[in-house]
Amino acid sequence: LEAHQAERFAWQSPDEWRLASQLTQWASGLAIPTAEVDSEHFLTPRDGWRRYPHSRMEFFYRALRKQYRVLLDERGQPLGGRWNFDAENRAKLPASQPIPAPLTFANEVSDIDAMLTRHGIATIGSADADALPWPVTRRQSRALLEHFLAHCLPHFGRYQDALSERGWSLFHSRLSFSMNSKMLHPLEVIRAAQAHWQANQATISLAQVEGFIRQILGWREFVRALYWEKMPEYRRTNFLGAERPLPGFFWNGETSMACVRHAIRQSLEHAYAHHIQRLMVTGNFALLAGLHPDEVDAWYLGIYVDAIEWVELPNTRGMSQFADGGLMGSKPYASSGAYLERMGHYCKGCHYQVKARSGPDSCPFNSLYWHFLWRNRDKLGNNPRLALPYANWDGQTTEQQQAILMTAEHHLLHLERL
Repeated sequence: LEAHQAERFAWQSPDEWRLASQLTQWASGLAIPTAEVDSEHFLTPRDGWRRYPHSRMEFFYRALRKQYRVLLDERGQPLGGRWNFDAENRAKLPASQPIPAPLTFANEVSDIDAMLTRHGIATIGSADADALPWPVTRRQSRALLEHFLAHCLPHFGRYQDALSERGWSLFHSRLSFSMNSKMLHPLEVIRAAQAHWQANQATISLAQVEGFIRQILGWREFVRALYWEKMPEYRRTNFLGAERPLPGFFWNGETSMACVRHAIRQSLEHAYAHHIQRLMVTGNFALLAGLHPDEVDAWYLGIYVDAIEWVELPNTRGMSQFADGGLMGSKPYASSGAYLERMGHYCKGCHYQVKARSGPDSCPFNSLYWHFLWRNRDKLGNNPRLALPYANWDGQTTEQQQAILMTAEHHLLHLERL
């Protein structure tokens, strides 16, 4: 400011609460006029939580669909007569279904690698200093968008929740990094997806494109609005009182649980896992085991290439760990091994038996699931969406319950050995 004899200082709103607070405080001490302008890379302002329906993401999403005229007919009604096709987008990936090879890049980052080595920075995972596979320019980001539309969108919605060891990206776009680092604008991506679907309706159903657009127009904007409304208190929430430290296998993938091993090793290798791997595999395990949300947050923020606090914190602490007490979701996203078996193929080759609820060889997700419900009944017992699981638990014999709880207690005492 002194060097250029500036008469005014203005800045674009940063995406992180900490940095925003620091900038505001610093600017308040300047002797020249200052101004903060909103970011142009989102579809809602920072106070979107107050401007739009915010009790649940679905209502938030519908309001934005109407505002931006996305997937609507001439009367302003949703195409296909429905706002949400999520019920059609939960298919397991068939063994016969071909998977497109992911588009990757070979970006030179040896100078960054040398800098990290020179400063003695401890790192995890693996990296090729001569071939960073993620896009680092707008041109590369647009190429990734075009690749998704041509090769992945036709099956995206149907298999977006599928778990598989056959590929690390399946039909997912991997565009979150490009949008979060502002190489692509979210509305640009939404418009491109809708236009591509309209031109290819013979091969791409409405459910596929709606499922993709909902992730951007719905979840992405919803979590950002919640973040700015609830910070800084939000990052300290721990509704369930979880206190256990993160097991060591989160840093090396050395566990006998096949689904967790694959999700963690993929994350370490590619800095990426799709939303169900994050939510229902690693996140689900952390929730059931009662891992401290601070440690879970730190892991997700440090591991994933697309993780910036505004999007990571609500998804991890809120949606995944239910630490916010239900602001993000109406119930905890907790499941036993049955869900993992239904959505993936891990269980057939796993060390543990997915059908067993108790005993040393039983799937840890089973006993930990019931233990989670049992120990948190004072906080979750009146949740109407958990009435059926609690009725199931109450219907088991005392002997069955004790066997399950004893197995879970053993797992919790020996998390490092699972």
